[in-house]
Amino acid sequence: MPLKLEGCATAQTNSLLYKERKLTVCLTNMDNLVWILWCILGAILIVAEVFTSGFVLLWFGIGALAAAFAGIVGIHNLGLQFIIFAVVSVGLTLASRTIFLNYFSREHTGDSLRSGVDSLPGKIGTVVSSSRGAMQEGAVKVFGSTWTAYPAEGETALEAGERVRVERIEGSSIYVRRIDEGVDWRAQELPENSGGDERG
Repeated sequence: MPLKLEGCATAQTNSLLYKERKLTVCLTNMDNLVWILWCILGAILIVAEVFTSGFVLLWFGIGALAAAFAGIVGIHNLGLQFIIFAVVSVGLTLASRTIFLNYFSREHTGDSLRSGVDSLPGKIGTVVSSSRGAMQEGAVKVFGSTWTAYPAEGETALEAGERVRVERIEGSSIYVRRIDEGVDWRAQELPENSGGDERG
C-alpha cells in the first residue's frame, strides 16, 4: 500500500506542477495580450481626438502607447503599466497647456486675437450714404458689409465716397473718422509717352 500512496503523492505533485506551469504559460500569454490592449486603447484615443474639440485625448492615447511599450520591453506588472500611462498622459497634458499658452496664445502679450465685429476698429471703409438727420447718420461699407455709421466727435457730416477709419463700435453702429487719402492709384492718369512709341 505505501507504494500506491507514494504514486498518488507523486501524481498529485506532478498534477500541481502541470497546473502551475499551465498557469504560468497562461499569465505569460496574458502579459502578451495586455500590451496589445494598451495599443488598441491608444489607437482608439488618438482617433477619437479627431472628433473632439479639446486637445486632451491625444495625450492619453500617447500615454496608452507608452504603457504598451513598457509591456513590450518586459514590464509585465499591470499596476506599473497603469502608472506609466497616468504619468505620461498627465505630464503631456500639462506640458501642452503650457506650450499652447506661451506660444499660441496672445494672452501673455496683452494683444488679443480679434475677429468678427471686434476686429472692425482701425479698419478702413468707404462712405456709401452721406450723413443725414440730426444724428448725421450715414452708411459705411467695411469689408463688404454696410454699417450704420456716425461721424466721430469733432468730425463733420459724412459725404458719399469718402474714406474713413472705424474708431469704435456701439451696438450695431460704428463711429468713423476721415482719413487722409493720399494718392489714389486708381484715379491717376497714365503719363503721356514722351519718348515715342517703339511699337509703331
